[in-house]
Amino acid sequence: MATYGKRKTLVVQAAALGYESLKKRHRGDRWLGLHVGPIDGARPGVTCSAQAEFRTAAAASVHGMIANGLYKRDLGRVMFWEQSARLVSGRRFWRDYREKGGSVAMLFWQQSIGEAADIVVTPAPIHKHHGGMIQDCWAKPAGLYQKLCAQVGKPFKLRHYWGPLASAKAGDWIADATLAVCRDSAPGLCLTYLPTLDYDLQRYGPESPKADKAFEALEAQLKRLLKGAGQCGYETIVFGDYAIVPVSGPAVLPNLALRNAGLLETRDVKGMLYPVLPASRAIAVCDHQFAHVYVSDPNDVELAAGALRAVDGVESVLNADEMADMNLAHPNSGELLAIASEGRWLGYQWWTDPKQAPDYATHVDIHNKPGFDPCELFFGWPPMSVSRDSTRIRGSHGGFGPGRRVALASSIALEGGISSIATLARAVGNSLL
Repeated sequence: MATYGKRKTLVVQAAALGYESLKKRHRGDRWLGLHVGPIDGARPGVTCSAQAEFRTAAAASVHGMIANGLYKRDLGRVMFWEQSARLVSGRRFWRDYREKGGSVAMLFWQQSIGEAADIVVTPAPIHKHHGGMIQDCWAKPAGLYQKLCAQVGKPFKLRHYWGPLASAKAGDWIADATLAVCRDSAPGLCLTYLPTLDYDLQRYGPESPKADKAFEALEAQLKRLLKGAGQCGYETIVFGDYAIVPVSGPAVLPNLALRNAGLLETRDVKGMLYPVLPASRAIAVCDHQFAHVYVSDPNDVELAAGALRAVDGVESVLNADEMADMNLAHPNSGELLAIASEGRWLGYQWWTDPKQAPDYATHVDIHNKPGFDPCELFFGWPPMSVSRDSTRIRGSHGGFGPGRRVALASSIALEGGISSIATLARAVGNSLL
């Protein structure tokens, strides 16, 4: 594959690589032989928003990925973890580079199907009609995933990527596949993703012994990448998307407050309580430590805001003007933004009686749940179900309080002041030309 320019660059987006957490474990201005320093994490601090900010070098008010999930008002449907690249608005920072003949690879980034890149690999399972699924990845060019499976020696396992069995094994596979792409295809710019820190920092907290083990696993993966990519002529940049902070106690439930205020409509189906979103006057799409709140009638905005402000564990509720001041206002955004108090996180649930829980509450079901559910990281009861005990979650992210800086580590000196993920993207783009 032809490469424009002299420099080849590998960019590793490492989930949950917070600067303060890293510095507690590694003092000094070098880490794994890389120059390391702090930059601002994404706003909001979640995966899809961070990756969209990097590829567009723009804020959420421009790229539109205001969370990991979006509420489609015309459908009355919440859609988490959708993979179309068209969901990310804005000019990609590598466009000029590709137009001049440069090549770009993107491995395991969200919203990457249909992206303007030469190589793409991303999970894309087939959900079978009568339950179960066929594990698979979508790849460009066709046949690349099968080739990578042969080179790595096994297929990618979704159960290692998310759920109670999620572990460093997912990052191990991605790291090996990334090296195979760098070695065989030699894209001038290769973007890859390592989720290794994300799981146990959420399960057990960022200061736990399990978190220390997760950092060791990430370092082992990065050492392999740095060595192998260096042998292929790559410089390497590593950056975090968000910092995970300690949380405790049960999840805060904005949708329960909206239901109690008569704004969220539900229906009883065989004793289970399901939301009727198209008929609801307000819905909170909860994502870790914040929630976009969609209010169908402007006359109900203050009623919804008052109901949410009265909830213990909700620190603030921003209106449209306040969101605009933070570069969070976009047609995809809600009329309100609820933010959890320090040390708390927001759950999507609208019930308290376990018997009223919808069927999907006990499963790993990232597409049907109208909100993010970190309890999926634990097994529950009965066997093969996931936990519904929100007090088990010890780490979260996405809020706007202190301790949100992320780490930037690089083998090269990037020109210009780099203070955020967006300015990092511009610097990488300039370094390619």
